[in-house]
Amino acid sequence: MKRDEMADLTAFLAVAEARSFTQAAAKLGMSQSALSQIVRRLEERLGLRLLTRTTRSVAPTEAGERLLQTLAPALGELDASIAALSELRDKPSGLIRITSVEHATETVLWPVLTQFLQTYPDVKVEIVSDYELADLAAEGFDAGVRLGEHVDKDMIAVRIAPDFRPAIVGSPRYLEKSGCPKVPQDLVRHQCINLRLSPTRGHYIWEFKKAGRQPKVRVDGRIAFNDISMLRQAAVDGMGLANLPEDYVAYHIADGRLERVLQDWCPPGPGYHLYYPSRRQHTPAFSLLVEALRYQAG
Repeated sequence: MKRDEMADLTAFLAVAEARSFTQAAAKLGMSQSALSQIVRRLEERLGLRLLTRTTRSVAPTEAGERLLQTLAPALGELDASIAALSELRDKPSGLIRITSVEHATETVLWPVLTQFLQTYPDVKVEIVSDYELADLAAEGFDAGVRLGEHVDKDMIAVRIAPDFRPAIVGSPRYLEKSGCPKVPQDLVRHQCINLRLSPTRGHYIWEFKKAGRQPKVRVDGRIAFNDISMLRQAAVDGMGLANLPEDYVAYHIADGRLERVLQDWCPPGPGYHLYYPSRRQHTPAFSLLVEALRYQAG
């Protein structure tokens, strides 16, 4: 069926149900004369009179009544289907892809997602843990999670966690044997457990700050991982010093398996932020997740 034929049938239905060209024209937002021409064109195409017109009333003929009985439920079902599509448009659904680092995934994203996914059962989330600074658009990600200081300025950044503080830790056995570093530069004489960021970015460079000084130290050691759980385990096993999130080693420090060094050189910095391009059209599901993750201090 052509588009203009559907429009003609809709016009006829409005007149037949209202029993009035005046009321139907008002409902459709057109003039009575234009509506009358549309109905006449439909009758000519079908070769049947569909409406009986008098000066006071309009009524369907037998053919018109049969067409009315067919059209009314069919167009009603079509309207219901379109309304259902509108509801689907506003219903949170679809896949959200996020690139993150494993610590943020475990401590920030997952606690929120456990409730979020129960609330919105039609939403799917895929998280890729990677230390590479991904090109979101090129790699098909909706958003990324990194520390605030690592987010590009042209991105929208939403804070999703409190300040982040690193901790340099080693086992009591290692520190008894090798001594405690007093300043960051002492680390070059220590076995340090490296975090491998990516093939292109190499090992993480340890950063420090104190009294206006911000030294960076490229540490060395016999072992490296791209998994912070293994960095922590290696430190516990006495393999050297590790640079890890404070909250990730708090329990191990409390029970004596790890000791902290250079604490006064490790002040807190900007915590994790969710970042995404400002020009992208976002789905209702993504917008809801952003609000669920947004950090509320206090």
